[in-house]
Amino acid sequence: MRFAELEPMNGNKQQIAIVGAGINGLVAANYLQRGGCQVTLIERADRIGGACIEAVAEVGGIRQSYALGASVLGLMQDFVFQQTGLAARLRTFVPTHPKYVYFPGDTEPALIYRDPIELDKELAKKWGECGEVEAFRADEARVVAFLQKGYRDAVPPSLSDATAALGKALTQLWISGSAKALLDHYFTSDRSKIYLAMTVTESGPVSLTDPFSAFTLPLMDSGSIFGGYYGFVEGGIWKITQELGQLNSELGVVTHLSATAHEADTVKGILRFESEGREHSVGYDQLILATDPKTAGRLVGTETEIQRTENLHYRGSSGKLNLMFKNRVVWKHRSRAADTDAAFRFIFCVDSLDAFEQATLRVLDDDVAYEPGFLQIYCEGGAMRQLGFQEPFDRLNIFFKNLSLGKGGEALPDIENQVKNTVFQLIENPLDCVWSRLLTPRDLQQLFRFPGGNLDHTMLTGGQTFFDRNHSGDPTTGFYNFGSLANVYLCAAGSYPCGSIAGTPGYMCSQQLLRSS
Repeated sequence: MRFAELEPMNGNKQQIAIVGAGINGLVAANYLQRGGCQVTLIERADRIGGACIEAVAEVGGIRQSYALGASVLGLMQDFVFQQTGLAARLRTFVPTHPKYVYFPGDTEPALIYRDPIELDKELAKKWGECGEVEAFRADEARVVAFLQKGYRDAVPPSLSDATAALGKALTQLWISGSAKALLDHYFTSDRSKIYLAMTVTESGPVSLTDPFSAFTLPLMDSGSIFGGYYGFVEGGIWKITQELGQLNSELGVVTHLSATAHEADTVKGILRFESEGREHSVGYDQLILATDPKTAGRLVGTETEIQRTENLHYRGSSGKLNLMFKNRVVWKHRSRAADTDAAFRFIFCVDSLDAFEQATLRVLDDDVAYEPGFLQIYCEGGAMRQLGFQEPFDRLNIFFKNLSLGKGGEALPDIENQVKNTVFQLIENPLDCVWSRLLTPRDLQQLFRFPGGNLDHTMLTGGQTFFDRNHSGDPTTGFYNFGSLANVYLCAAGSYPCGSIAGTPGYMCSQQLLRSS
């Protein structure tokens, strides 16, 4: 891709200040620096990465890194991976083995094949599915292709564009409609519907009957780096942000760590921040806030904009349980395939769609600490072995629902043990587990300052997704602008498409800025 030089009126390079060095701030910085700007990054933490960082556990005197926030890679766009320079620095692996899926009472798992014909046969055999599995995959592929083209072209979403590309029926079914209506259209089995419904609730306690809740299904399959699937980075997903920070430094991006932004003068173009107990300032022509919406509102918002950000739905309800084993995990169900130990595994705790919906929404009551819904098991240690990367411990990362915002993981040992025991039912050697750490929405809120403990900053629900997932006073002319400010942008996880589509808001925002200037 070629970049037009972006020059201010005085002929010097445009000065871009970015607050937040998470994945979107880093991607935006990369594209803008290569596009002819001079970028300065301000990050409150003592390291870059946002929620894509590592932590280190020490077990018996042996140190082992693990993912503190984001766990797996899959929703980044391949062209971003290539153009930023990451592809030349990192090795990745994506399991091709069918996913293992367990429901209550199962003695054998169902296998989720990539091939729609094989999947159709498996779901009919295991779940009594007699709907239109192949048609679902074919229609979803059309919607995903439309979304991916919009990402690459950096074109903000609109229902009119969707209707022109997909037709009225598919647009209503897949974008503006409810997940319940979408699932009922293609499937007959509650188990098929529940398996797909987990996507809708991943970012928070979203009802399957909410308008636009259908859109989350193609959205979460719209990453192109692994063709819509999820995979791993050699060493750990945090290598993405570490390497991107290094690439940006080599390009000339200036980064200030342990720096807290206090005030932005949007008229004079001055950002004031504190670092190491001293006040600093940097001038800018354009300001990008790669932060959550509340932080953006507090920094530059008017009373109207602050109130708007306060009224958004932020609630997260996802937990993470990291496990380490002194020996390789031995799964009760495995195949002869080389990547069987790296295959994704899913455990559902309910067996009807109504029960799934009730469990999803029940944790809106803060008195309910945990309502079992589903668990996704990411076999990070198995994936590292496939990459030839040797670690002292085998690692599992359990992403699970549904948790309230009430307490942190250290205060919930009973819930940690309950989730452990659910996973251990699938393992021959559970006694080899030597370390664990539970993180709840409250932990994510405190660790990363996410409003409501939501990795996507805001819930993917009606009024907060597709064309509504912006914070602009005039989205038709400045989709990524913040409020009515012509020189201020917001491009983190709370912006379209969402944080899970790693780096895409940062890319699309950078292109808007380059074009509009």
